[in-house]
Amino acid sequence: MRAVKNSIVYMTFDQLHLIKPILDALRTEGYTTPTPIQQQAIPVLLEGKDLLGCAQTGTGKTAAFAIPILQLMHKQRLEGKEQNKRYIRALVLTPTRELAIQIEESFSAYGRHCGFRHLTVFGGVSQNPQTDALHRGIDILVATPGRLLDLMDQGYINLKHIEYFVLDEADRMLDMGFVHDVKKIIAKLPLHRQSLFFSATMPKEIVSLANSILKNPVKVEVTPPSSTVDKIEQSIYFVGRKDKRLLLADILQDKNIKTALVFTRTKHGADKVAYDLHKKGIKSAAIHGNKSQNARQNALNSFKEGKIRVLVATDIAARGIDVDNLSHVFNFDLPNIAETYVHRIGRTARAGASGTAISFCDEEEKEYLYDIQKLIGKKIDVVEEHNYPLSKYVETAPPPRDRQQHGPRKNNGQARSGHGHSRSGQGQPRTSQGGGSGNRSGKRGFGKPKSGSR
Repeated sequence: MRAVKNSIVYMTFDQLHLIKPILDALRTEGYTTPTPIQQQAIPVLLEGKDLLGCAQTGTGKTAAFAIPILQLMHKQRLEGKEQNKRYIRALVLTPTRELAIQIEESFSAYGRHCGFRHLTVFGGVSQNPQTDALHRGIDILVATPGRLLDLMDQGYINLKHIEYFVLDEADRMLDMGFVHDVKKIIAKLPLHRQSLFFSATMPKEIVSLANSILKNPVKVEVTPPSSTVDKIEQSIYFVGRKDKRLLLADILQDKNIKTALVFTRTKHGADKVAYDLHKKGIKSAAIHGNKSQNARQNALNSFKEGKIRVLVATDIAARGIDVDNLSHVFNFDLPNIAETYVHRIGRTARAGASGTAISFCDEEEKEYLYDIQKLIGKKIDVVEEHNYPLSKYVETAPPPRDRQQHGPRKNNGQARSGHGHSRSGQGQPRTSQGGGSGNRSGKRGFGKPKSGSR
């Protein structure tokens, strides 16, 4: 496997040898400079090579695969290699419907002058509009695993003409219990194809899956998780669980917080937080798997358009949400997977902007904090002076046996996200949370406890 180093070089899209229809579309969108993953991935993909991309949300990876796929398909059309009848030639598999919608929007934006038909299919809505579009013929399909398998089983979709296959957010597929479905889909793909594999993290199961899909891939790795947090102002509030909503409302009284994405562990928790904030005059909405697709899209659009100030979300529902100029991320509940913290806070401070990440930590979440600080390689500043302090937080340490024998807890006994829900493309997130800015005068570093260390 050849690896491309993560390097940042000033260049423009014109230097990537893109065709005029795509360059015109990029100019319309206001894009002139490719991100590091776009700089590295686009030339590789235009050469027809398989690619293993280690990149998280917010790095520009959607454009990194959408642009070369559109260009390669356009080239085939000019060379007369395109069939008279429309077949699905490109398939993008993604874990959530929000991400699927955003990916299709990217194909629409970058391919506006290319004339290809594209479609998104996902569960939780009527399949009739989707099957009608399939009957008319499409070139590019973006899908969640469950609905795709449903439509394949019913005979609406045949994958034998696929030439380009993208597996996006592979680690989230694993978290949501979709790997079995993914393998069933891959078994139906032609052996001769160009494959692209993207994952924010690379645990053993994901490496094994990648090896089964890719042939002599080029590896592109950008923005290692431990370094993405450097430009984000981070702070932690120690607070009792019952006081978290009160503290969040207190912090959000600060009008300098223009937009805030708040992460909660559960769907019910998201609803409760949004309801409480709304009662206190803070315009907010919740987004999670139990909401209808229309409700979720309306909430997201309202947030992007500035009609509401706060969006409360679970990890799964927020996956793939890309909001420009997001000033604050709140971890209302700390995640039990340290990498998830990095993914969450990475939604702010994009494109050189500043960003703030504020987290709440109750007594049961302290071990998660230790894991997070170990991953990012720094202590998060503690805000000591606020209205709802948690007493004796320094002296309290997680029991040594919990750390040594059991490791990080698995979501307080909740099922792993997505199990039993693969048909809808949804699942219960592992964890979530939120926090705020408040008085910065009382900060100090919070390190590991004297006892119970690993």
